[in-house]
Amino acid sequence: MTAALPASVQTSPFLKQWVQLLDDGRFQIYSGKVELGQGISAALLKLACEELCLDPRHVDLIAGHTALSPDEGYTAGSFSIEVGASALRHVCIHMRQFFAHKAAQHLATSVDELTLDAGMFSAGNSKEKIGFHALAKDTNYDLIRVDVPLDKSQDVASLVRLPDETFIRFDLQGKFTGPGFVHDIVGSDMLHARILRGPHAHARARHVDAAQLRSLEGVSEVVIQGDFIALLGPDEAKLLRAYEKAYSTIEWQLPNLPAHQEIETLLSGLPCVDEKVVSQGQALRASQHIKRRYSKPYIAHASIGLACAFAEPLRHCADKEGLTVYTHSQGVFKLRQEIAIALGLSLDLLDVVHRPGAGCYGHNGADDVAFDAAYLAHLLQVPVRVQWTRQDEMCVSPVGSASLIELNAGLDDQGRITDWHAQVWSHSHLNRPGWLPGVNLLGAWALAPQVVRPVQKDPSLPSGGGLRNIIPYYDLPALEVLYHFIPEGPLRVSALRSLGGFANTFAIESFMDELAESVTVDPLAFRLSHLSDARAKHVLQVTADAANWNSRGEGHNGHGFGIAFGRYKNHAGYCAVVVELEVGESIRVQHVWCTVDAGRIVHRDGLLNQIEGGLIQAISWTLKESVTWGPAGITSNSWDTYSILGFDEIPELHIDLVDSSDHPSIGAGEVAAGPLAAAIANAVHHALGVRPRHLPLTPDRLLQLIHSQD
Repeated sequence: MTAALPASVQTSPFLKQWVQLLDDGRFQIYSGKVELGQGISAALLKLACEELCLDPRHVDLIAGHTALSPDEGYTAGSFSIEVGASALRHVCIHMRQFFAHKAAQHLATSVDELTLDAGMFSAGNSKEKIGFHALAKDTNYDLIRVDVPLDKSQDVASLVRLPDETFIRFDLQGKFTGPGFVHDIVGSDMLHARILRGPHAHARARHVDAAQLRSLEGVSEVVIQGDFIALLGPDEAKLLRAYEKAYSTIEWQLPNLPAHQEIETLLSGLPCVDEKVVSQGQALRASQHIKRRYSKPYIAHASIGLACAFAEPLRHCADKEGLTVYTHSQGVFKLRQEIAIALGLSLDLLDVVHRPGAGCYGHNGADDVAFDAAYLAHLLQVPVRVQWTRQDEMCVSPVGSASLIELNAGLDDQGRITDWHAQVWSHSHLNRPGWLPGVNLLGAWALAPQVVRPVQKDPSLPSGGGLRNIIPYYDLPALEVLYHFIPEGPLRVSALRSLGGFANTFAIESFMDELAESVTVDPLAFRLSHLSDARAKHVLQVTADAANWNSRGEGHNGHGFGIAFGRYKNHAGYCAVVVELEVGESIRVQHVWCTVDAGRIVHRDGLLNQIEGGLIQAISWTLKESVTWGPAGITSNSWDTYSILGFDEIPELHIDLVDSSDHPSIGAGEVAAGPLAAAIANAVHHALGVRPRHLPLTPDRLLQLIHSQD
């Protein structure tokens, strides 16, 4: 009976776990989905106020606090609205209906005679009103359950659609004026800390002179335990200078890394585990077959702000030593479990609290730096703030896995696809703490080499990791997918925005253009002829019309247009993109037209920001970003050696949001990446007549491609 209920409602079944009525008449809303810069806090607040008909000035939102919030897993995968908002909506509707019955009894009327306005129930022309707080006095609020199906026939007229302007990003004031980030936390008698780590996640110091480290100006404490080396001091500026001196004295032992080489060569040469994951349908007779390979490199998170955490020891019941950790992790409950295991702490002595960090796109250094702070604070029994260095960010933080995709399809005489075969070579795309048994924290590995680490594994379809979006969203008579899973590679890998969806959609949508060209059919028409989903067709046609697609010309003059489509995870948001660009010494994207259908829009401004950010980041990935390494470790360890898109390279964005209010809200934060990359590649082909298949599309790679076509 409860199978259709949101999963987090089933695991947090009491109303008090989601909404609290405060003594001063205010409302406190709790969520497990945290603010990562995506505007989810404003969207959740708006949703709650709409469903309960509340003035937002009387409502607070607390998210990502292990002592208070419901456990909703990770804030990831474009699930904050699709899953988190649906759970909160269910809770608020249940609360509204529950108290409507109480109000009807109090006002001696029926539920269908009630109205709810500004949090107050009333009936007919009566001037008597009663609100949630007053009604709750006659109930055992702590025992009200929400893990029951909603009865839509027993409701009160209340829902209003409040303007987005009422729900501005309330987190921005602190971020603009200070203390809005975890970096800004200051504790009494706090020590700053820097961890000495090498140019690779698995580098180890050959020899450390503890006495020399202690003698450095600005260092008040030195912690050396196993391969974990930390310098601490009360003055951060002095400590940073001491850290730089200390780092220059250490010789690092690195793992045996394969030579840096093209991703196609590297991945196809590493040991892998082969598995046929999809085999369906019956191939039709084909008049030709086309086979192509595409690839994407390892990509860094490359956050402008550095990973940071603050931990504070606390005395709990029975005078036990407890700990509170402030972190920008995407999964505070999972992180809490792993820190507790690594430190040998009971869960009831450990609180993990989310505080915003800068630029979170997946499993970056947030969890690792949180453990650094927790370990040092617990060991020394003083508040500790740890901030990583730029080299830490670029060298030891997990990176997004590289991928190699081979596609092979048949075409008949009418230009229709007869069969489709895909092969993927990639690593795990999900190594977050808590996803699999074992401890996945860099500091814990350094402290105890024998600590059990998670076995390398990748999420399976339909969500998928390296296979995410490998199944085309087109009508195909036959489909086969092979996965060549590579457990070990040269770098530490984990989740990066869209996981395998970026590479796979780039490959599929580039290949669709190649198939269309082979049968001399317009790329848009070719896609539409292989689609039966009306919403997919709609976003494609709307985008093409906005970009004046039919007037783009023959190309091959350095000026090009490209089109691409994707439905993220094949069940989340729809996205179509058209790119206009110029190719000179480098590729310059001039205009991007994008249409997104994410079902019912909860907060339009937040959704728009998500799409804008996703498009800009995908341009950077497509044209510039790639992790490099050599015998001395990671070589893309600074902004000089790891390029990202500059402000002067941002194109004009033309975004159309389809408000499909009759459909449920679906994930949209990661819908744009793959289609954007393919649209750029397709536009380059239109501009130059050469086909780019391997990312990033740097000037050097483009020159090689042009020369290879001569």
